[in-house]
Amino acid sequence: MRSTVIGVVLLLAGFVLFLVLQGSDNAAASDTTSRSVIPVEVEFVAPALQLENVNGKTEALQDFSGQVVLVNNWATWCPPCKAEMPSLEKYYQAHKEEGFTIVAISAGDTQAEVEQFTQSYGLTFNFWLDPDGAALNAFRNGSLPSSYVLDRNGTVRLAWTGEISLEMLEKYVTPLVQSVN
Repeated sequence: MRSTVIGVVLLLAGFVLFLVLQGSDNAAASDTTSRSVIPVEVEFVAPALQLENVNGKTEALQDFSGQVVLVNNWATWCPPCKAEMPSLEKYYQAHKEEGFTIVAISAGDTQAEVEQFTQSYGLTFNFWLDPDGAALNAFRNGSLPSSYVLDRNGTVRLAWTGEISLEMLEKYVTPLVQSVN
């Protein structure tokens, strides 16, 4: 009986050690791709959203007709929002000449907070202010960050909730940018 108990304990200890080692291998291999969520393919007309940009001018999603637009709902206090901003900027710089743009909509931050944030991160794409959560309501998703990709005709084609990596942008958005409707 005692040898059976020792055998079971050793078997369990081996199994636990196996799980621990597997977890450490995965943690070592972790990068932004592993944190990035995969988008959901959707198809609906983009909401008629109009807000003030960080420069005080009113803009609408319709103003970007003919471009592929990534709408990003975010906030300055949101860790995954901050983490994805360098990837968004890098992707924007690589594809803006192909008719791609980003509209980053700040959920509740002040103009001063957004301006300070964009300057500290060196961000150059479009920033809108959303003090009342209109964009979150329009897309029916209160989670941050959340992103939506509109094709050149204003149809939402991809939806993300969570941090996006550069690799996921290249994999899922680039085909839309490079397609001709």
